[in-house]
Amino acid sequence: MGYDYDVIVVGAGHAGCEAACAAAGMGAHTLLVTMDMRGIAQMSCNPAVGGIAKGQIVREIDALGGYTGIVTDRSTLQFRMLNKSKGPAMWSPRAQCDKTQFTLNWRKVLELTPNLDMWQDTVASLTLEGGRVTSVTTLMGTTFTARAVIITAGTFLGGKLFIGQECADGGRIGELASYHIADQLRDAGIAVGRMKTGTPPRIDTRSIDLSALEVQEGDAAPARFSFGREPSTIQGGRQQKVCYIVHTNEKVHEILRSAFDQSPLFTGRITGIGPRYCPSIEDKLRTFAGKTSHQLFLEPEGWDTCEYYLQGFSSSLPTDVQIRALREIEGFRDIRIFRPAYAVEYDYFDPSQLKASLESRLVDGLFLAGQVNGTTGYEEAAAQGLMAGINAVLKIRCKEPFILMRDEAYIGVLIDDLITKGVDEPYRMFTSRAEYRILLRQDNADRRLTAKGYELGLISKERFDDMVAKYETVDGLRQQLGEISLTPADVNLYLESVGSTAIENRKRVADLLSRPDVTLKGLMDAAPEGAMPAIGDAEILEDVEIAVKYQGYIDRERRLADKIMRLENIRIPDDFDFSQVQSLSTECRIKLARYKPRTIAQASRISGVSPADISVLLVYFGR
Repeated sequence: MGYDYDVIVVGAGHAGCEAACAAAGMGAHTLLVTMDMRGIAQMSCNPAVGGIAKGQIVREIDALGGYTGIVTDRSTLQFRMLNKSKGPAMWSPRAQCDKTQFTLNWRKVLELTPNLDMWQDTVASLTLEGGRVTSVTTLMGTTFTARAVIITAGTFLGGKLFIGQECADGGRIGELASYHIADQLRDAGIAVGRMKTGTPPRIDTRSIDLSALEVQEGDAAPARFSFGREPSTIQGGRQQKVCYIVHTNEKVHEILRSAFDQSPLFTGRITGIGPRYCPSIEDKLRTFAGKTSHQLFLEPEGWDTCEYYLQGFSSSLPTDVQIRALREIEGFRDIRIFRPAYAVEYDYFDPSQLKASLESRLVDGLFLAGQVNGTTGYEEAAAQGLMAGINAVLKIRCKEPFILMRDEAYIGVLIDDLITKGVDEPYRMFTSRAEYRILLRQDNADRRLTAKGYELGLISKERFDDMVAKYETVDGLRQQLGEISLTPADVNLYLESVGSTAIENRKRVADLLSRPDVTLKGLMDAAPEGAMPAIGDAEILEDVEIAVKYQGYIDRERRLADKIMRLENIRIPDDFDFSQVQSLSTECRIKLARYKPRTIAQASRISGVSPADISVLLVYFGR
């Protein structure tokens, strides 16, 4: 082996794995450096992938040629499509995973990726010459040169673990922290802050009375994340694992509150900012003091283990307090745990100092991705890793960066939010963050992005052709259904059965489908044989129904997006001096100088930049 690489990725978490595969997949000679090759893409917290908005991100990663969706499908214990009672813009896939298999499946992907080497060690320092990164040196003294370096160190930079009064160095329990890179980048001018996350206790379900718990089943007809041809584990006929729902009570709360004086969160020992949308149980009790109960989820960690994850009970309280409180939950009287909940505090870098490509504006050739940018969640990390890997290769090839717009992908929303707004708490994606969520549905991620992945070299010709053929079929069926009409005799019995008003005259299928309770399958079953095209593929059926049923909403949002996104075409020079535009407010000039937006549209999303300021810029640039 050699010691010279095109791209070096530091850290083999979810961001690092995607970054390494993307860079190597595009033909770059890539090295992935990890502290522990047994912990690749480890599910440190909840052993699940997807959820509200996060599921959309995973499908986008897959559509671009990333691997998180494929690995998830190979590791799935249970699948659920969340928010099915709402419109398709809100549907979000979620899979409970076998965490051991997830790591093994990711390692298999990495080992089968051409152009990719792995090295087990800790990166101790970077070599910065003339404002750019040129090499990394490990703790064991090995130096590797690179034309681009991607830092994806997760919670390991300056990591500290807290359980009650106890504190230890580490990025995860039992694993060492890293203290070298953050200090060096701080000296290079990169702003470094502290954030906090946490994880709940791991439960031995042999000690739980499961009959006392509420069962949560998976979907009867489970879908998968990947748009490829490979079915998920449970689609092959394997029975899904069940999850359970439990609730805290006043006795649990009383025990927890009695130990607040021992919580490092409340005594000031933890200074990092915690996630508002995934708070610890202590935070919940303080924030929602009037609530007498909180819902928790008991979720399996694997096919062949009795270890379960108690979602919603993150804590940094002493171990004995955690156990006493847990024993007051119904069914938990004789509880045994494998390890207690604990908090992790770690360093992160201000993402507003990044370019849209995720390259640092201060150190040439240095890319940052994942929790080091102030995000939380495997999905957000994986998306950043994929984009950083792509852009690192484009950078060394002197090509324009690959940037997704806010109307193209949740990934575009994520990165734009990070670089234009920064973070004051761990960033988590929600559907509400996307202005164009009717366009950015989980079902059409392949239509939006697979051609882009193919152009980058990350999607095979076979898979691209499959996507083209799929949507040719969908569009053809949609056109047919727009021309077909049904009579009262054909559909009135069905309409009345779903509580919809009967029709008096012949109606187009598209008009009937606009009704809330009417489904395409229902109309197909009700219509006379041969009156409507047969659609046997469930995925095609769903895509056609969405296309027909919501066409008006989709077209309206597309027009709105096109109108607003015109401002994305008005570029601002990288070296533009905003201080020369005296008509801008003082706050605006300060913010624009700090964030250095690429376009007028990006400038409009920065806090403190008013519509009046945008009007001034439009006049200044002759628009």
